[in-house]
Amino acid sequence: MINNKQLPQVLGITGGIGSGKSVVSRILSIMGIPVYDCDREAKRLNETDLVIRKGLIELVGEQVYDSDGKLNKVVLASFLFASSSNATQVNAIIHPRVKEDFLRWKAIHKQTQWVGIESAILYESGISDLADKILTVMAPEEVRISRVVRRDKASCKAVQLRMAQQMSEEEHRMKSQFLLENDGRRALIPQILDILAFLLCPSRS
Repeated sequence: MINNKQLPQVLGITGGIGSGKSVVSRILSIMGIPVYDCDREAKRLNETDLVIRKGLIELVGEQVYDSDGKLNKVVLASFLFASSSNATQVNAIIHPRVKEDFLRWKAIHKQTQWVGIESAILYESGISDLADKILTVMAPEEVRISRVVRRDKASCKAVQLRMAQQMSEEEHRMKSQFLLENDGRRALIPQILDILAFLLCPSRS
């Protein structure tokens, strides 16, 4: 992680599938901390960024984009999950462009003390290198599974397989400066306010 005081400083927001990262990011945005959503912006860039388009076509083939120019998610997913090498090559095309896009977005918010960047793969993508502090949103496994089953209409087994491919909770705990429990019992707002008090108080940061 970088460690400088050039504004805005960056709060990395991460956590496993179903932990509630997006809810926390929305609350932070309402409280005055703009948040860049890597997943959403990557989807946009996959269809609008010419470097990504060229790279994916060269790697996967013309069929990775439909005739109307839209990314063919089925074709890309099939290529991605065929091997870990394929996933690494795709990520090497997309992640650097997302990081560049974030830095442009960050520059627009240069009058802000802190901005956030949300990503489920904050470490795996190398985006954690851009963060001054990292917040991990936590929730019990059974709660996360229930949320994703309802949200994605997926089976428990499918969700568990996706969870197994992500960084473990223990690894997240070791790497994060802030942990936020989103278990449905503890209120989020007081926890977020405590984190903001720490971030925005120079004597404590």
